Amino acid sequence: MINVSYQSLTDGTVLSLTLHVVLVPTVFTNAVEKKLFTPGPLGVSLTTRQAMLRDLGSRDGEFIDTVKFIRNKLLELAEVSAETYTCVLVQGSGTFSVEAVLSTTIPRKGGKILVIENGAYGKRICQAVKVLGVDLMHLSFPEDKKVDVQKVAKCLQSNVFTNVAIVHCETSSGTFNPVTEVGALVQKYNPDASYFVDAMSSFGAVPLDLLKSNVHYLVSSANKCIEGVPGFAYVIAQTDKLLQCKGEARSLSLDLVAQYEGLEKNGQFRFTPPTHVLLAFKQALIELEAEGGVQGRANRYKTNSAVLQDGMKKMGFRQLLDPSDQGYIITSYHYPNHPNFNFQEFYQRLNDKDQVIYPGKVTDANCFRIGNIGHLFTEDMECLLQCIRNVCDDMDIPLPLPQK
Repeated sequence: MINVSYQSLTDGTVLSLTLHVVLVPTVFTNAVEKKLFTPGPLGVSLTTRQAMLRDLGSRDGEFIDTVKFIRNKLLELAEVSAETYTCVLVQGSGTFSVEAVLSTTIPRKGGKILVIENGAYGKRICQAVKVLGVDLMHLSFPEDKKVDVQKVAKCLQSNVFTNVAIVHCETSSGTFNPVTEVGALVQKYNPDASYFVDAMSSFGAVPLDLLKSNVHYLVSSANKCIEGVPGFAYVIAQTDKLLQCKGEARSLSLDLVAQYEGLEKNGQFRFTPPTHVLLAFKQALIELEAEGGVQGRANRYKTNSAVLQDGMKKMGFRQLLDPSDQGYIITSYHYPNHPNFNFQEFYQRLNDKDQVIYPGKVTDANCFRIGNIGHLFTEDMECLLQCIRNVCDDMDIPLPLPQK
């Protein structure tokens, strides 16, 4: 507030004027941009971030059209028909969509699920099932190998399940699991079971034929391969299977059938939607299509992965996985066998150079993870590799590392 006084030129009267000044905070656009080489959150394009700089009401016609666009486009990416499949959006992180599927689709009476896992994210499904109090059979495999299809077949032959769950890309290690082969086994030995695929870190960049794979429910998140910002996840579901689950949900907010019915009725969420995040996701979908869709994005990620793996190999870092089990989303590396190596120091020194790898291990083996998805390109991978060389030099760790 500013007070201003001045004297009239005609009669000498002193007048007083009060000005109200509104100070608008400056948005600084020159902040340091860190490069994220993690399974999530991921870096996104500037144009995707800019798409959030608008306020829309949840019942605004434009926003409802945006939700419809997103639901239809995700079905197109999945290459399934809107006549037989639907897309249900769920507020929250990817784990919210996982729990929504589990809490809605496992029958309250006689429900029994087989969870096939070989890493931390499969184990998380087991945790959610235990919280729900559902009858669980847990088929576990080594974290450094893909799921053994023959052992899965024997289990399915010997048991009756209402639900079967598996992770497509197990990002605790980086392996791709044989979800199509497992889906065929579910259809053969447990034809009435619902098959659930956690495709959190693969959908949008790893092609998967849902019909051929007998997938009834697939989940992913906005801030993964489609490169939106965090804030919601989604379920691609076979509609008739989903509708059979009406009344089974063990949660109000995670009731997939109720969420589906609300979206179908008026295009609106039952509870407050993440409006800005959905606007960003629409832009991310447009950019995905411009890049060549799933295959175009896969090509960039494959190139990123090849540059990373070649550079790390030249420095002597050893991958956790055999090449036959390794995917192109994220790569796990054994800690160097050198007395000067300390992971926390290694991580922090890279972070100080604005290169952010995953800050901890989730495998039993002493490994660290480097992702190559998100808004990353060849030059970003090459910059990271140079920073790793510099950090090893600063830590007095000679390269290439000695091999056992």
